[in-house]
Amino acid sequence: MWVLLYGLVMVMKGKFTYVGIRVRDLERSIGFYTELLGMKVVGRGKVEQTRGETVGLVSEEGGFLLELNYYEKDSPYDTKYAVGEGLDHLAFKVEDLDRALEEARKAGYRTVLEMKADGGRWAYIEEPNGIWIELFQ
Repeated sequence: MWVLLYGLVMVMKGKFTYVGIRVRDLERSIGFYTELLGMKVVGRGKVEQTRGETVGLVSEEGGFLLELNYYEKDSPYDTKYAVGEGLDHLAFKVEDLDRALEEARKAGYRTVLEMKADGGRWAYIEEPNGIWIELFQ
């Protein structure tokens, strides 16, 4: 569906449905998101055209999808990895921030930054690919 914006430009209306991130170690990344953050794998498949594999994860039924994208060493998409490639971070709401940080530490993921502002508190841990994960309650 196209929408006329300000009488000048046609803008396609879309629904934001998922984020795809490139990962270096698919199994380790699946473990991080499922074991530490409690996400569930809802799909997995090979993509012959890119010589890659994708895994879809959600935090809850019908929730926002995180797609992990892995490319074989001979894939043209297996390029030098720059952390995030402009992606700043992914955010997860948790019930107990202190407990979540302790679980992450025990699993080998260090806290890279903790912040407090306007009565709120949040922290960042680093996932296996170097992407910062924001945890907040």
